[in-house]
Amino acid sequence: MKRPTDRRTVLMTVGAAAVAAVAGSVAAQSTDVRGAVTFESGAVIPEGHLEIYLEDPADQDSAQRRTTETRVKSDGKSKTIAFSLTPPASSSASPTRRIVARLERADGWLVARGSTQFKAGEPINVTLNTVMY
Repeated sequence: MKRPTDRRTVLMTVGAAAVAAVAGSVAAQSTDVRGAVTFESGAVIPEGHLEIYLEDPADQDSAQRRTTETRVKSDGKSKTIAFSLTPPASSSASPTRRIVARLERADGWLVARGSTQFKAGEPINVTLNTVMY
């Protein structure tokens, strides 16, 4: 004879499923590098294309020096632009890695550049400084 399912058994099963779902979503969290770019003196970021990349100047192979990058368009109206980078899975934790941001006009002229050391788990803030020709 089969025992009828009681309320306690159902609640324990639902609770176990909920714990498993939460544990799975925590394990699947993104390892993306998130940060923000600002312009010197808190001014509005000029119009152009913002190229943001992860670089390791200690890497002797120039092809692998820039490991990941993203491009964001600046409309010339924002004081802060948020970005997200996905670091390569094979990257090692090098103390010389840095985040570099370059702002170029539509005709390719470099307007501003900035960089900051990359430290995993810390907020990334890059300040662009005007390039002098």
